Amino acid sequence: MPTGRLNMRRIRDVLRLNFAQGLSERAIATSLGLGKGSVGTYVRRAREAGLGWPLPEGLDDDGLELLLFPASPTVPDPNRPVPDWSMIDKELRKRGVTRMLLWQEYREQHPGGFGYTWFCTHFDAWKGRVRPSMRQTHVGGEKVFVDFSGDTIEIVDPDTGEVRTAKLFVAAMGASSYTYAEAVASEGLEDWIGVHTRMFSYLGGVPKVVVPDNLKSAVIKPDRHDPGLNRTYAEMAEHYGTAILPARPYKPKDKAKAEVAVQVSQRWIVARLRNRRFFSLAELNAAIRPLLDDLNTRVMRDYGASRADLFATLDRPNLMPLPASPYIFARWKRARVAPDYHIEADGCWYSVPFGLIRQLVDLRLTQTTLEVFHRGKRVASHARNPGRRSHITVPDHMPSSYRRYAEWTPARILASAEKLGPSVAAFCQIVMENRPHPEQGFRTCLGVLSLAKSYEPARLDAACQRGVAIKARSVASIRSILQTGLDQAFLEPEAEEHPLQHPNIRGQNYYH
Repeated sequence: MPTGRLNMRRIRDVLRLNFAQGLSERAIATSLGLGKGSVGTYVRRAREAGLGWPLPEGLDDDGLELLLFPASPTVPDPNRPVPDWSMIDKELRKRGVTRMLLWQEYREQHPGGFGYTWFCTHFDAWKGRVRPSMRQTHVGGEKVFVDFSGDTIEIVDPDTGEVRTAKLFVAAMGASSYTYAEAVASEGLEDWIGVHTRMFSYLGGVPKVVVPDNLKSAVIKPDRHDPGLNRTYAEMAEHYGTAILPARPYKPKDKAKAEVAVQVSQRWIVARLRNRRFFSLAELNAAIRPLLDDLNTRVMRDYGASRADLFATLDRPNLMPLPASPYIFARWKRARVAPDYHIEADGCWYSVPFGLIRQLVDLRLTQTTLEVFHRGKRVASHARNPGRRSHITVPDHMPSSYRRYAEWTPARILASAEKLGPSVAAFCQIVMENRPHPEQGFRTCLGVLSLAKSYEPARLDAACQRGVAIKARSVASIRSILQTGLDQAFLEPEAEEHPLQHPNIRGQNYYH
């Protein structure tokens, strides 16, 4: 057996030149000044140990030496048997079990057995030889690793023939490697959250920690020490009582379980479906499920047990219970309350208490409801309006009469409009009269008044005059008239006697 740092460094050079550079054993021997037989021995032993290049991260010289030149598996003294390393690894995944405890139990059965240092060194060498990702020992029920496969699966639209690609979501439990896989339409937030809820249901419980990669649906601010989670993702975790612990950027070791599970799923699922054609996500997932079941029930050679068996004994008993109901997807956004005490969401306007005018609030939107929060306190809740460009107003949110006349009021808006022209005032009055509550027209009126920053008052007044004539009711319509020059006709001298330019516009009904 080679000893010393120099020899182990030479062996690393041999493996690098052979596995990475593809040099022949003769060329390596000439380059390094070694015998051809020695080079062949090192390469052969490395292959038998399942090593390649690069070597597993963290494998030091002592570990490499144990892998290439292990002690004889048979010990002449029956009082010093080699422990069953696969059983040791299984036991370490149980909560509270340590190497010291297992070594003590080993010595109780075999008082003349190996020492603790030998026990730990050879166990580490066994783990590195079996699979690099096994160097981490995960406690049962503690972590689930989640990621998307790089390989996609095609789905053909049966009506148009359009081909879309589905993403394969993969999750693996830390202790048992029990795997969940499902095809989703995208890596978007709604698909990301939905597949998590179905994953928890498949597991029948909730792990204490979820370890995702740094994709945007999970992390909005990648940071090695303090990543910023997407708010919806964090809310989902709170609902299930779990924690989100994203893998550190550029640290593949943090998500080794996920990467191995993705690789296995690509080979066991994606590759087996490569020659089949699918016409919907449901059809694709129906084909994935039996392959997933086969993967989980297949006996793993290194353990002598299947993922399902290990999950039942290691992970399942330690999972937290599922909540009474699954998480309902919700989007979050920030908005500033307008002077009409409404906030906009998907083309509709919803009221909030008038005291929050100009304040920043947080909106939580589900398919059926909209909730408004200010500094963490819910201040309003509305049923979602399926239509667009409509106002939903709660009477209790409206200001009292004294408040209504304090800042922006119908009178103040009309006074500001009159300074720009009588037709501007006429347009604003019509807008406010056309709404159930005058305040609901404030946003449009203020938007029209703001156009005076870009256009001369005469042009703005002419555009409003045309807007009244064609029954326009939006800022976009007035802006379009100005941009296309349709206001020019109303700047002619004969337009001066237009009936809408009567100086006393208050109280008049401009619909007639």
